[in-house]
Amino acid sequence: MTRSVSTLVIGGGVIGASVAWHLQQRGVRDVLVVDASPGPGCGSTGKATGGYRGQFANRINVELSLLSRAKLLRFVDDVGVDPEYRPVGYLFLADDQATLNSFRAARDIQHAAGLTEACELTLDEAQRINPHVVLDGVVGAAWCPSDATIRPLNILRGYLDAARRGGVQVQWNAPVEGMEREANGCITHVTVAGERIAVGQVVNAAGAWSARIAAMAGVDLPVTPARRQIACTEPLTALDDSFPMTIWTRDAFHLRIRDRRALLNWPVDTLRDDPYALDVDEPMVERVMAIARERVPLMRTTALDASAHWVGLYEMSPDKTVIFGRARSCDNLLLVNGSSGHGVMHSPILGQLAAELLCDGVTRTLDVHALRLERFAEGDAQPISGLL
Repeated sequence: MTRSVSTLVIGGGVIGASVAWHLQQRGVRDVLVVDASPGPGCGSTGKATGGYRGQFANRINVELSLLSRAKLLRFVDDVGVDPEYRPVGYLFLADDQATLNSFRAARDIQHAAGLTEACELTLDEAQRINPHVVLDGVVGAAWCPSDATIRPLNILRGYLDAARRGGVQVQWNAPVEGMEREANGCITHVTVAGERIAVGQVVNAAGAWSARIAAMAGVDLPVTPARRQIACTEPLTALDDSFPMTIWTRDAFHLRIRDRRALLNWPVDTLRDDPYALDVDEPMVERVMAIARERVPLMRTTALDASAHWVGLYEMSPDKTVIFGRARSCDNLLLVNGSSGHGVMHSPILGQLAAELLCDGVTRTLDVHALRLERFAEGDAQPISGLL
């Protein structure tokens, strides 16, 4: 006998978990979350360093951040877990006037969207915010004190556990192997780990693997994986977790401190035969550490912890902004894909918006027209402005 569910959520990471919890909160029954990995946190969510920011160069991302921040601040009351939102701030360092001007243009957008605390800093002000970094070649900075660090696995655990308490089923080691569709394109059945399941609605929250899932439904989804490698140091004595997230925009090198260890990220993709490979590039680790020692003098005697480095996958869209909405060619497939490194921070509001769209047919909290898949074909993609 074929099992049936009202909503199948493909992907048990933080976005899929958020969608499931929000659906359960709306009274939706028979929600099933499936994931190919062996357990919670084994995919990209578990590899995230845990940053939250509102400093973006397009309004829709700023709005997503502000709405998510409100939900993070009441997360303990909602699901009973502390997401450890800690407003240590994000400090973006500009090395030329053109970059500084782009910060100013972005700040106008941020202020208009409600992120009024974002500001520009002089070199002296930036040095006071982060006295540990060398500012040679820097001409100015962008700063937002409400940008923060968060704990991705706490958010994932909070949503998953609360969703399961409300009756949501979660199935691990459950790869999606195929889909059956009606003539109008709607999905009728999904085969998961050899089981044929009848479905009402399907949510694609499969992260870096989402294009493969969409292709099974006949949808061309422009989401590709991008390797992001984190080099991790031994515990530090001179620096602690109050260190602001600091980004040198000239080469995108950035670092933060978590549990008194420096997490170093230089988002330069190395060529791989397999774009999903998660092996650590050791020469790149050494290059990143050399940059860190040059720019943070207190780290010049710090050692790397070779056992602690890792590689995770971003799910990149062409304009580095999430793709959200129903697929026109497959009306019962909801896309929540391509967050481009912003998935954890935006997961609270993306789950709420997904529940609104599935339950009400519209999103009442935010106009998501700018996030539709069709924006790329229509020449209406979001502008890209470096890290902002």
